[in-house]
Amino acid sequence: MFIVRNAKLRGKDNLVDIVIENGKFKEIGENIRGEFKEEIDVNGNLVSPPFIESHVHLDATLTVGTPRYNESGTLLEGIEIWGERKKTLKKEDIKKNALETIKWLIANGVLYIRTHADCTEESLITVEALIEVKEEMKEYVDIQIVAFPQDGVFAYKDMDKLMEKSIKMGVDAIGGIPHVEITREDGIKSIEYIFHMAKKYNKLIDIHTDETGDDQSRFLEVIAKYTLENEMNGLVTASHTTAMHNYNNDYASKLIGILKRADINIVSNPSSNALIQNRLDGYPRKRGHTRVDELIQRGVNVSIGNDDIMDPFAPLGKGNMLQAAHLLAHMAHLSSNEDILNLFDMITINGAKSLNLKDYGIKLGNSANFIVLDAKDEREAIRLTSDVLYVFKNGKMILKTMPVKRCLIIQDKSYNIDFKI
Repeated sequence: MFIVRNAKLRGKDNLVDIVIENGKFKEIGENIRGEFKEEIDVNGNLVSPPFIESHVHLDATLTVGTPRYNESGTLLEGIEIWGERKKTLKKEDIKKNALETIKWLIANGVLYIRTHADCTEESLITVEALIEVKEEMKEYVDIQIVAFPQDGVFAYKDMDKLMEKSIKMGVDAIGGIPHVEITREDGIKSIEYIFHMAKKYNKLIDIHTDETGDDQSRFLEVIAKYTLENEMNGLVTASHTTAMHNYNNDYASKLIGILKRADINIVSNPSSNALIQNRLDGYPRKRGHTRVDELIQRGVNVSIGNDDIMDPFAPLGKGNMLQAAHLLAHMAHLSSNEDILNLFDMITINGAKSLNLKDYGIKLGNSANFIVLDAKDEREAIRLTSDVLYVFKNGKMILKTMPVKRCLIIQDKSYNIDFKI
């Protein structure tokens, strides 16, 4: 049994102490007395539930430039390059890159990851590799795997059979990408198939949806329809939905109301969407993300993913959820006090809802999974993209960070610069 002292919890004015015993939160309160094996004083810093990576591709991560760079920066060229790489994939390479990226994510405070695994690779070593990684890392991070048909379910012969095979291998959710199917009819057919498989195998759904600037790409309404018909409210996620940015306002308003009714989860991927979308616009260039502000205002659950971390689709990234939230604040005009709090929700509790997590949050009896940030509150954390000082998994410390110290010398006088006010 140990205690964390002087913790700042979200929504609380006073600092509290947190007692952890047998990997669970046992007591939370002010000035707790008793004998403890260890005491950690966090000096008023923000203690939060872990960050959640709602959308990433661990099978492709850290492969930028292999076999070539994405010179156009478009989604379609990224798919072409990944298709070329699939011909020479080795399970050992996938696992090595995935494991390294997971370490980055943990160091950035992430303890829950939803990763998409390409299930149109004929040998399915992509799926096999990530299932093995999930098992090997389960003591340190919880991973959900989505069977993701990168090339479409019906765009090529027998892709649907590969998809079902990957489901039987033990994935957690079923994905899709209807906007890359050859026709709109095939896109709708793929959505029907995804829901059929989800019901058959009792899986969650997470579909790459309308990831384009084309205002005629309107598969999100179809997903909402099948969610309602199958009574899967709250169990379905639509990732990206960037075409919504370009819809006319009357249609978008109607659609958002339907999304709320169906309790669809939306994942915005600000880094990759900012890089990839609207490349063909010329000027003026639209912002390549979904209508985050309007979705939030109407009560739709929105979370954030990094999507691509140094892969054929986007060459940058280090798995930092605060960095993603910081970028979305600028891209989506989210700058009010309430907006900043919403952004923090999007990388914590909203992500937990998208992943359908049950044992999440700093509550008595829950598993003691939490992080300590080098920040006094959510606003400071997002503004500074603050370091994660501690990461605890089931009450066990798995990361400790020594913050950077900057000593500025002006006229022989030293100043400690930490950018805090």
